Amino acid sequence: MATKVFMEALSPTMEEGKLVKWLKNEGDAVKTGDPIGEVETDKAIMELVARGDGILRKRLIAEGDSAPVGTLVGVIATADENIDALIGGAAAAAPAAAAPADTAAPAPAAPAAAPAAAQVVAAAPAGADASRVVAKDDAAATSAVATPTTTAASSQSPVPSSQAPQRSSPLARRLATEKGLDLGKVQGSGPNGRIIKRDIEAAAQGGTGATQPTSPDRQAVRPSDHQSDFSDVPLSTIRKIIAKRLGESIGPIPTFYLTAELDLTRVMEMRAAMTELGDEFKVSVNDVLLKAIAIALSQHPEVNAHWNGDHIRYHNRVHLGMAVATDDGLIVPVIWDADTKGMSQISREAKELAKRARERKLKPEEFTGSTFSVSNLGMFGIDQFTAIINPPEAAILAIGAGEDKVVVVDGEPVVRKRVRVTMSCDHRIIDGAVGAKFLQTLRRLVENPLMLVY
Repeated sequence: MATKVFMEALSPTMEEGKLVKWLKNEGDAVKTGDPIGEVETDKAIMELVARGDGILRKRLIAEGDSAPVGTLVGVIATADENIDALIGGAAAAAPAAAAPADTAAPAPAAPAAAPAAAQVVAAAPAGADASRVVAKDDAAATSAVATPTTTAASSQSPVPSSQAPQRSSPLARRLATEKGLDLGKVQGSGPNGRIIKRDIEAAAQGGTGATQPTSPDRQAVRPSDHQSDFSDVPLSTIRKIIAKRLGESIGPIPTFYLTAELDLTRVMEMRAAMTELGDEFKVSVNDVLLKAIAIALSQHPEVNAHWNGDHIRYHNRVHLGMAVATDDGLIVPVIWDADTKGMSQISREAKELAKRARERKLKPEEFTGSTFSVSNLGMFGIDQFTAIINPPEAAILAIGAGEDKVVVVDGEPVVRKRVRVTMSCDHRIIDGAVGAKFLQTLRRLVENPLMLVY
């Protein structure tokens, strides 16, 4: 009995996936649950697993190709089973289980020549909550049913992995162009051999992969001799979803901004005292701010909310999203129930989530479900900025750099460590006074940090 291998919804927001690498060749035996490929979703690189036993008879897309969720990408069958009809109907519909139960659109009819025994499998990742995945990706799956990709319909064999282009981040490609390096000669150290920033820097220092001189006269070289005037880089899956999500935010959402300056003097004193107790108690200023924000949100549920079109959802739990910059774009891993965790635990989780985000190893439950988000650019020396709300959340807090400032205390000028924070608010949910009261609470907690350990 043949099993169709579909491009699955491997994350709740995934609409299409890129086949990074086939882990099984045509003719290899596979069992249910065996990893057969690696797929780049909008957030991470995850495994595509077999949903049936047999032999991987056909791979319908090549490494590096992208396909919408629900597209047929391979066929598993017995050695003597005729799969010509399945291959010829590669443009057929996604599995019926990929659509939610309340979807009104009828399931598409199978091709006339398709075997009646062809197995239909659910498009949900192994070990994941299928209801969450299906509910958020039904539109993508339905689209794949109506408009199959030409790539998936092709009966040609995929390109061998040895011939596939070297994987690299957009930043690495830009740096390689600037430094005159050939990516084909650079060894990648990122996930699955991906070339990242540090590989380009190492290659530049060691002279590996150089394709043109780096002398001061380089600007006199005609572009036509060595390189074009520009380079077009296809959008990564992450960059596509960033563009789509943020396009849904700043335009349609009526946003206003509130800025406050917080005194960090006592935070710095508390951090120094905690550090003296041992490394297990060492926390960063950002860890303290995350804890303070979580406590403030628990006291202001009107800010810890989502806009759901015809209703507002006020959350009773605080799941704090923290923006992490990667080579491919911005990812927002989530610290669940942050208000109930100590600063040391928040510190450990934040470091681990940031590390896993940069390595593209986050699980879906680790980057979905946030009720409020935080973006900190202080480490880059940014004094103040405004962040874009991540729908359907009601607000996001932007944190700038801490700096010493002369301020007046009790009529006397003194030097204090200060930081500016700016809250972007969805005016459909939050009024100015509501946002101001939240920032008042946040200031009280930050400027009296012992309240965070009460």
